[in-house]
Amino acid sequence: MFVDADAVVKTAMICLALASLTTWTVWLAKGVEIVAAKRGAVGATQLIRETESLNDARRILEDRRVRRGAVLSLMQAAVSEADRSAGLSAEGANERLAIAFSRIEANAGRRMARGTGLLATIGATAPFVGLFGTVWGIMNSFVGISQAHTTNLAVVAPGIAQALLATAIGLVAAIPAVIIYNVFARSIAGYRALIADASAEILQRVSRDLERGEKTRREEATSPAHASLHLAARARPAE
Repeated sequence: MFVDADAVVKTAMICLALASLTTWTVWLAKGVEIVAAKRGAVGATQLIRETESLNDARRILEDRRVRRGAVLSLMQAAVSEADRSAGLSAEGANERLAIAFSRIEANAGRRMARGTGLLATIGATAPFVGLFGTVWGIMNSFVGISQAHTTNLAVVAPGIAQALLATAIGLVAAIPAVIIYNVFARSIAGYRALIADASAEILQRVSRDLERGEKTRREEATSPAHASLHLAARARPAE
């Protein structure tokens, strides 16, 4: 049927076949990427849960040679903000770090969703491309009927069968694309939830470290040694 089809119908079928091949290629590549990313995020988050402070979390990730991934980006942002916020209030540092984490999570989600929009496009347009091939083939069949001056089924059936083949190929290309796109959408949402869990774990440790630092500074400020030094510093100019 493909060989005997019109050139326009053949072109539509070839485009749909290429679209179907693209769908399965994206499924394979993106599926491997998502599975690897989720596995890495789960492993890194579990390592962070076993620690008590930010430095311990950073050390254990370095020991396990975690060199890439959104969780590592979260850790680097946390270390940078903790260093910059030394001596500042813990509340302000937590707010700044939450903003930085939200950006990292959004970037990770966009990066993971890259390429899946092609599946949505194929799923939305493939049935119409197949329908176009069908309409064109049926038009050619009617033209052949008028030229043959007969309505014999043997004359009409081949052209209609070729036309309907285009619609069938369009559905074969569109249905898997829509299903795979929906599966990827749920998987990416789950991946973003894992990144959110990791950011919450890191934020807890940063908050603890900053509050410990504030507590240490308060204790030092109220210690007798600090008070005597402060009085000596005030008395020195008077002498």
